[in-house]
Amino acid sequence: MSSFFESDSPSNLAEYSVSELSGSIKRTVEQAFDQVRVRGEISGYRGPHSSGHAYFALKDDKARIDAVIWKGTMSRLKFRPEEGMEVIATGKVTTFPGSSKYQIVIETLEPAGAGALMALIEERKRKLGAEGLFDPARKRPLPYMPKVIGVITSPTGAVIRDILHRISDRFHVHVIVWPVRVQGEGSGNEVAAAIEGFNAFTPGGPIARPDLLIVARGGGSLEDLWSFNDEAVVRAAANSQIPLISAVGHETDWTLIDYASDQRAPTPTGAAEMAVPVKADLEAAVSALSARLKSAVGRQMDNRRQSVRALTRALPSLDQLLALPRRRFDEASAGLGRGLQMNTANKRRSFERIAAHLRPDVLSTRINERRQKLTERMIRAERIVERLLQRSASRVSSADAALRTLPARLLGQIHRSQDRLTSLSGRADSALLADLRRRRSILLAHGRMLQSMSYGSVLKRGYALIRDETGALIGAASALSLNQAIKIQFADDTINALTTEGSATPPPQPAKKRAEKPVAAAPPKQGSLF
Repeated sequence: MSSFFESDSPSNLAEYSVSELSGSIKRTVEQAFDQVRVRGEISGYRGPHSSGHAYFALKDDKARIDAVIWKGTMSRLKFRPEEGMEVIATGKVTTFPGSSKYQIVIETLEPAGAGALMALIEERKRKLGAEGLFDPARKRPLPYMPKVIGVITSPTGAVIRDILHRISDRFHVHVIVWPVRVQGEGSGNEVAAAIEGFNAFTPGGPIARPDLLIVARGGGSLEDLWSFNDEAVVRAAANSQIPLISAVGHETDWTLIDYASDQRAPTPTGAAEMAVPVKADLEAAVSALSARLKSAVGRQMDNRRQSVRALTRALPSLDQLLALPRRRFDEASAGLGRGLQMNTANKRRSFERIAAHLRPDVLSTRINERRQKLTERMIRAERIVERLLQRSASRVSSADAALRTLPARLLGQIHRSQDRLTSLSGRADSALLADLRRRRSILLAHGRMLQSMSYGSVLKRGYALIRDETGALIGAASALSLNQAIKIQFADDTINALTTEGSATPPPQPAKKRAEKPVAAAPPKQGSLF
């Protein structure tokens, strides 16, 4: 076959299929560019694909090359790629035969120098600072004595052991650890989710809500601490309703979460020291304050005791206080007998003065005056009674006259009422007779209509009703079966019958020959009367 094509070819060039040519180009490119370092700006980065791979491009001011980072490599990166970041990528160049494109498969990725990362951090710091996330007014004071502390860090590093050890040495409190990755792809999202998760705890829930949060990580390079410069982490720290201490890196390491947190600790151990006080120091301080309180109370009691003694010396004695009242009592008791004698003499003189006015003639005069006044009042009372009797007699006379004329008026009203009742009775009788005639005519009309619509009149014309043994009406012959008991109702009586021919489904007929003439259709059966 190949010799045939070669003989027909106008030249001596070897022919390749598209797959062969694409495979040859792929092998040539991969052998020539097996390991390269490319410096460029990330373009078109939208984060990892649902498969975990990342697709984007590297470009400069003159050219552009597609790039891909496989899922396993993404998990090992020390920092997260971002749109517009200048990076140095190490990998191999390969082709994609399906679309005749070439791309670089990145194995390691690093920023194009620390200056680029610092510039990115400064730009992000200015952006978030303009939003007010670093405003000191947003920062909350740390609780002096937290009951529950939430720690966000790696569960396998030395940081968590240092924090727990220092907290147990200083003041034993309940610690809840939220394990996260502290470097690599996705670690920033895990830290932000942990901060938001602690804030989502409800007070009094199954898991105690922390009173204080600590975000901690050990020291490292700028790339190792890059997750704590993530915008999601900074926003979560700034929006945390629980006071937060950032303890990322060593004392000289600064990340953006340090600006958004409520307090920055130089080391994770320093964060534990900020979180809780020293129990022994508190006990010593309490003991010292207790001793000072007892001493102060003792001195205060001594001062009050001396003041009371000084005041008691200024007060007079009991004899001095009772001397004046005792003297007044003695003087009063000495003048009591003389006073009683003078009071008795005064009462006697007053009695004698009043008794001098009680002579018989004076009493007689007063009795006569009182009798005269009583007589005058009796006369006035008799006159008032006479006038009342006269008024009552006149009222009785007028009432008697009115009662004598009352029967005549009542008789006239009774006659008028009888005439009116007679008139109303006649009108009621005539109205009742008219209503009865109207209702009788309506009833007769309905009877005629019922008679005309009754199936009895139809049965008189020769029709009949067919019912089954239960009395149900049969309206079609297809509802009957062979040897079924039925009832046939005529106009004058009802008889019982038994079906002998016909059924709901007619028996199958043998196929007719084409030469036979068509049989005329049977006349339609009688339908239901209703």
